[in-house]
Amino acid sequence: MDCVVRIHIFTHISRSRKGIQIMPWIHTSSPKLKVQIRWLLHCDLPKVLDIERRVFESTWTKEDFLHCLQQRSCIGMVAEYNHHVIGFMIYKLHKAKLHILNFVVDLEFFRKDIATQMIEKLKDKLNQQRRNEICLELREGNLTAQLFFKKMGFKAALVLRNHYNDTNEDAYLMRFILNEKDTLFLPFAPHNRIAEYYDVA
Repeated sequence: MDCVVRIHIFTHISRSRKGIQIMPWIHTSSPKLKVQIRWLLHCDLPKVLDIERRVFESTWTKEDFLHCLQQRSCIGMVAEYNHHVIGFMIYKLHKAKLHILNFVVDLEFFRKDIATQMIEKLKDKLNQQRRNEICLELREGNLTAQLFFKKMGFKAALVLRNHYNDTNEDAYLMRFILNEKDTLFLPFAPHNRIAEYYDVA
């Protein structure tokens, strides 16, 4: 099972065993949809697997999802519209943060504000006394997702050198910190010249 973060937002992608490579989706104007975001149930798995197969070239199996979700620290949620699952996210609970592992919006529902509502749902789970951070890794070439998460208040904190074993591509560690103060972040670089920044061994 691919254990690194997989993000699919408004893009076409090709994905290998570890990590994803994303090509920008053509921008279009679409009406926004209000969705219900709830816990992922066992009965949702057929639709989740269908979305997974249509979005990714190399996919998690049903057994992969069950293995992940049987861990007490792994949580699944779905975005539902008119009683249909149109997106999902898998994240892991750590002592002081949430780590996004899998984040997908159905191809038919791009640019309808679904991903924004999903991230806002995660933000609502943060608090200063316990978990106050959301993090994920993004490929150097995943500009669309970088810009989306930047818009959502995430910042590049580290550069992870040769993070992906299919291309040896670098990754950004992106972080959202609740009410951040005096936190050190890298300057965001949408032109993707990560080499300007320091190495992370």
